[in-house]
Amino acid sequence: MWDDPWLIVALVLMFIGLAGVILPLVPGIALVYLAAVFYAFVEGFEHIGPITLAVLTVLAVVGVTADLWVSSLGAKVGGASVWALLGGMVLGLVGLIFFSLLGAIVGSIVGVVAVEMWRVRDWRRVLRSGGGWLIGWLLSTVVQLCIALIMIAIFLWQVGQG
Repeated sequence: MWDDPWLIVALVLMFIGLAGVILPLVPGIALVYLAAVFYAFVEGFEHIGPITLAVLTVLAVVGVTADLWVSSLGAKVGGASVWALLGGMVLGLVGLIFFSLLGAIVGSIVGVVAVEMWRVRDWRRVLRSGGGWLIGWLLSTVVQLCIALIMIAIFLWQVGQG
């Protein structure tokens, strides 16, 4: 198993992806997933079959979108309105396009805070909403890290069975 150079390449990419869950500018979950698909393709789907790929695909979709739904859930728990969540998503997307991950984070917080300030004009509620979003975003990183580790474990389990 460990003498397979393609497996080593896939694992290196996966561990770079694992680091990317925490580090900006490295596509975390996506890289873990693409490394698994790459290895499955190279080895002719002998160890990583369609069912495993389907499970990894579902996990990847949940992981890649975790920033959106967990941070939005945090903002909602913090009291943010639907409009504030939409404002956060729009400015987060603009920030991502023009300024990378840091721009997405700042844009999302600014969007939530600006809409809530316009809507309720109460700094305590505004800060609670923005803080909820930030806590949700931090939790989304934990969710992504767990999903990446689960994906790598499934991959190693399947490869080790062959």
